[in-house]
Amino acid sequence: MNIGPYHATGLVTSAFGLDGGAMFGIIPKILWEKKAPADAQNRIRMVTRSLLLQGENRVILVDTGNGDKWQEKFKSIYKIDTESVNLISGLRRQGLTPEDVTDVICTHLHFDHAGGNTRLEGDRIVPTFPNATYWISQENWDLANSPSQKDKGSFMEADWAVLAENQMVRFVTSEDAFLPGVDIHFSHGHTTGQIHPLIRDGNRTLFYCGDLIPMSAHIPLPWVMAYDIHPVLTVQEKERLLPRV
Repeated sequence: MNIGPYHATGLVTSAFGLDGGAMFGIIPKILWEKKAPADAQNRIRMVTRSLLLQGENRVILVDTGNGDKWQEKFKSIYKIDTESVNLISGLRRQGLTPEDVTDVICTHLHFDHAGGNTRLEGDRIVPTFPNATYWISQENWDLANSPSQKDKGSFMEADWAVLAENQMVRFVTSEDAFLPGVDIHFSHGHTTGQIHPLIRDGNRTLFYCGDLIPMSAHIPLPWVMAYDIHPVLTVQEKERLLPRV
């Protein structure tokens, strides 16, 4: 679709599975399993998605999915499949290479959103997009580098350390446009300093939900994740946001 100065394309970047109880928090399984059936280990099947924006002489990616740096143990735990579909193949189908990407907007640094920021080259971790600026909020950066006991399992330093070493990280500090035609909305219920790109074009709005609304099943206000660090705040943020977009 075309919106504002950009052509926007959704890319599926991996398939994986997380525990259904964790994904739906206090919602009883008898209700959520109608939306997302679970396997024998109670995992629901999901995909990671990136948003590709092309325009204004830029190639912008919003989030990079799980990536492919995983050891077999963790691939098994999370049912991660990057063979059938992955970010690089998705870009190639659009006629693009990793070198073409100018900007990567990280909504937050949880591994299922930032894992594709970097990749393995032999035994070294290198930036997946060597010519890109990686954008993240200062608040989420600080949390990722000093996480709480509750959320430290969601962050993996390998997803961003080499970016900082190569001065590829820049911080989003306000909701003003920091890229042409791209505004930012902040949320703090799922994780501190999650950022949501927002593009307006007349009466149309393109809003990247990230993990404020991780699945369509989470649109109802009380349907929030146990992963959220402030679930009541997530409900309040959804209540304020949905009428606006």
